[in-house]
Amino acid sequence: AYSPAPVYAAYKPYAVAEPAYPPAPYNFEYAVNDYQTGDVKSQAEASDGKTVKGYYSLVEPDGTKRIVEYTADDYGFNAEVKKEGSPSYAPAAPVYKPAPAYKPAPYKAY
Repeated sequence: AYSPAPVYAAYKPYAVAEPAYPPAPYNFEYAVNDYQTGDVKSQAEASDGKTVKGYYSLVEPDGTKRIVEYTADDYGFNAEVKKEGSPSYAPAAPVYKPAPAYKPAPYKAY
């Protein structure tokens, strides 16, 4: 014989309050200078817990250096971009010239 389905107690949802951490001061910096790949970049950033100031720089594919100095505060994110150097480009590849054809391509005449 079958018995009625068991009755379970209702699930009581619960919430765990996440702790609120105040903004903390910090600073960091790093730099990469990889001659094999050509990757050259750096970044530094510091915060007093309220305002963040920093910069990053990188070498663009054309050889120029881009430097971005930024500030993030109550007025939003503000960045100033500078470029150093003159662009330099690789010379153009030579134009492809096919080998001369020594006999005409076959065609069907009627």
